[in-house]
Amino acid sequence: MTDSMLQSKIPAGPIADKWDNYKADMKLVNPNNKRKFKVLVVGSGLAGSSAAATLAELGYDVEVFTFHDSPRRAHSIAAQGGINAAKNYRGDGDSIHRLFYDTIKGGDFRAREGNVHRLAQVSVNIIDQMVAQGVPFAREYGGLLDTRSFGGSQLQRTFYARGQTGQQLLLGAYQQLARQIGIGGVKLWNRVELVDVVNIDGRCAGIVTRDLVNGEIRSHSGHAVVLATGGYGNAFFLSTNAMMCNVTAAWRAHRKGAYFANPCYTQIHPTCIPQADDTQSKLTLMSESLRNDGRVWVPLNVGDNRPAAEIPEAERDYYLERLYPSFGNLAPRDISSRAAKRAVDSGRGVGPLKNGVYLDFSAAIARLGKDVVKERYGNLFDMYERITGENPYDIPMRIYPASHYTMGGLWVDYELMTTIPGLYAAGEANFSDHGANRLGASALMQGLADGYFVLPYTIGNYLAPMLNKPVPGVDHEAFKTAENDGRARFQGFLDIRGKRSPDWFHRELGKIIWDRCGMERTAEGLQQALTDIPALYDEFKTDLRVTGNGASLNQTLEKAGRVDDFFQLGMLMCRDALERNESAGGHFRAEYQDDEGEAARDDENFAHVAAWEFTGDPMQSNRHKEELEFETIHLAKRSYK
Repeated sequence: MTDSMLQSKIPAGPIADKWDNYKADMKLVNPNNKRKFKVLVVGSGLAGSSAAATLAELGYDVEVFTFHDSPRRAHSIAAQGGINAAKNYRGDGDSIHRLFYDTIKGGDFRAREGNVHRLAQVSVNIIDQMVAQGVPFAREYGGLLDTRSFGGSQLQRTFYARGQTGQQLLLGAYQQLARQIGIGGVKLWNRVELVDVVNIDGRCAGIVTRDLVNGEIRSHSGHAVVLATGGYGNAFFLSTNAMMCNVTAAWRAHRKGAYFANPCYTQIHPTCIPQADDTQSKLTLMSESLRNDGRVWVPLNVGDNRPAAEIPEAERDYYLERLYPSFGNLAPRDISSRAAKRAVDSGRGVGPLKNGVYLDFSAAIARLGKDVVKERYGNLFDMYERITGENPYDIPMRIYPASHYTMGGLWVDYELMTTIPGLYAAGEANFSDHGANRLGASALMQGLADGYFVLPYTIGNYLAPMLNKPVPGVDHEAFKTAENDGRARFQGFLDIRGKRSPDWFHRELGKIIWDRCGMERTAEGLQQALTDIPALYDEFKTDLRVTGNGASLNQTLEKAGRVDDFFQLGMLMCRDALERNESAGGHFRAEYQDDEGEAARDDENFAHVAAWEFTGDPMQSNRHKEELEFETIHLAKRSYK
């Protein structure tokens, strides 16, 4: 039974009509009244920039907050491979329904039908919007936009700009944001970090921020707040995320009443450069687009240490093509990652540390020519060579799975509102569209869909009844209390004066989470993690050392707050994984697998969203359920054979 707090607000009617029905019935705000409403947008990636620019264009008074020096430094810029849209330019049978179906299936039937269909529906508008903004998508010989395949689909629906799609899309959204900043529609606050969310009279009334340069704690009031602050993949320490990516904004909101949904649904990307040594602090993503033309393999025999070129074809195991012939090297990310792990664990890993598998382009170069491969992937090949010193045109790339994306996040309803009225979450910060596994090229799609085509409608539905009603200002006692709490928290980190840096604790925490709650989980391992993480957290609270002070630029102090939040999140991730007694998508419990080693869902008991309520103790959070209803797509075994 769905918890009363978790009303999804999915509109009535057939699936194809739900979004149109919603827009037809929503409350409207007169253009001249929009300027009376202030919306605070935290985060400046694709979801944040597109939401802020669109809301300002509509006439709302918008303020944007980013901890970067410029909004275009947001991590969306690092996305490489492409963006999905059901345009069917190829004439290969694509449609909104097929994108909807592939996304539901790709998420292992753990996402809401209503949200996913809307995402597929507005995907077709995103491409037109970005082309109009000048995004230089690749084009085929006739001048039409080109597309390619991505994992989990048998169609070519992924639009791309070489291996720089995220960068080009973010620049497109950023220029619209910059235009609004220039004409006064948006006020930009850069180099500030969210410290807390402030609730007054049962609604989100604003936020408290800290200036990263001078340490100033400051309040900002508004009619609505949008968190577009990305995911929490850096909980693992080693991940493909930028080092500054964190969970703090979402976690601070969670502590103030926003439920956190499905934290155990974390995505491991199969196409990353393997770890080189124990002191490494970040992993590098090699785009999934490479799996269009690259073939994944390992030596057939354990202990075969010959260079790749010396291993004959008959002694190679192209394991994805063997195990999943229908999808081959484009099997979904969770399935491809686990297959790579099994290959390496069997003793057939490649590279100096035997911790990778090959991604081989020799067949594509022979078929297409080096120039065509260079045109498609040249910048990715160059990046790989700079990092590894190996030329992938001549020697197969070495890849291995790494923490990448998080499907869990703040629980939101159909309007993208959290369980705190007036507080919204967009993009990777929410849980809404990907279920237990995100298909490749769908993150950019969701971020832009939320920002350009969903929030501008749904936020008006909330704001319209508030017209001309007074809202608390920053002089309200609740803001002063939150400011003082924030100052005390940061001073507390400075006052510990222990011996260990935040990075040391982060690395140790990440090892526990990766080993116990990574690609494969067991009840025993999760229970051990729930012993080890609190013990390490106690050590953090007594042996942390933060150098410097709180009144100047101090990245060690910033990291202390973020690692503190990762500790609490890590406990919840493991709790969530332990409570979910099934395997689904990126959540693979070794106890729950079928005879072929694939994930075994339990639809009778776990076809629901787990939404966690903070109680004051991260080890004692309350678990709530939102039951998932499948009316259009029937539950079925997820097979890519």
